[in-house]
Amino acid sequence: MQYQGVLTKMKTEFAEPIQYFLVFETDFLNMNQLLNKTLKISFVKYQCLNCGLDKPKYRQGFCRSCFYEIPQAADWIMRPELSTAHINKEDRDLEYEKRAQLQPHIVYLANSSNVKVGVTRKNQVPTRWIDQGAHEAIEIVEVPNRYMAGITEVALKAHVADKTNWRKMLKNEIDDENLLDWRQRLKDYIPEEVKDYFIDTNSETNLVFPVNKYPTKPKSLNIEKAQEYTGKLVGIKGQYLIFEDDTVFNIRSNEGTVVAIEML
Repeated sequence: MQYQGVLTKMKTEFAEPIQYFLVFETDFLNMNQLLNKTLKISFVKYQCLNCGLDKPKYRQGFCRSCFYEIPQAADWIMRPELSTAHINKEDRDLEYEKRAQLQPHIVYLANSSNVKVGVTRKNQVPTRWIDQGAHEAIEIVEVPNRYMAGITEVALKAHVADKTNWRKMLKNEIDDENLLDWRQRLKDYIPEEVKDYFIDTNSETNLVFPVNKYPTKPKSLNIEKAQEYTGKLVGIKGQYLIFEDDTVFNIRSNEGTVVAIEML
């Protein structure tokens, strides 16, 4: 059976283990059900997630021209401290920016390859942690807009990492950390205007991923260059498909690519 569609990041369901769904325009695949099955993935073409044209993807699943024009790809997406909707200042589309920026945001600690600080919209908890392949996470502050979350992240990343080592995460080289202690140590570095939003609870989220075998030397699949790949699916973590031969395929970084997936 063959499925074809443009890749977007896998939808997830918080369960034990995490449930993963690859959603195409007219169909979807429960990827957990494909564990231990042999899949053939073939490159078909590009399809920009905004304009829908067959133009090489540039970043975040968009073609180059869309990336530099649409509000969904503005700098404040990756750098929340650049948000300006709270002062009614437009970047690319003020109406869109108000919807996205003027809502509750969480600054959190997640442990995937190491303890890192990050920002997400409140309605993206725990999805954001799943996408990063974190096995444990905890909230630090809940603030009313993206800007306040951004300046908190900037202040804290001087004292804790803000990046995940994807190879360590996929190899499951992880140490259990006391995130409650980490949060308490970082409390003093929270900006003054954010201190009242500090979360002082003992709630920690633990996540279990559907992985039967972790890669020892993960090698990333470039489907555009390879054109096709066949392998046995043995795990899913973060937004990666893990295959028996240590090949890993990052769905998120391949958004905007049309592929055909065949079960052999």
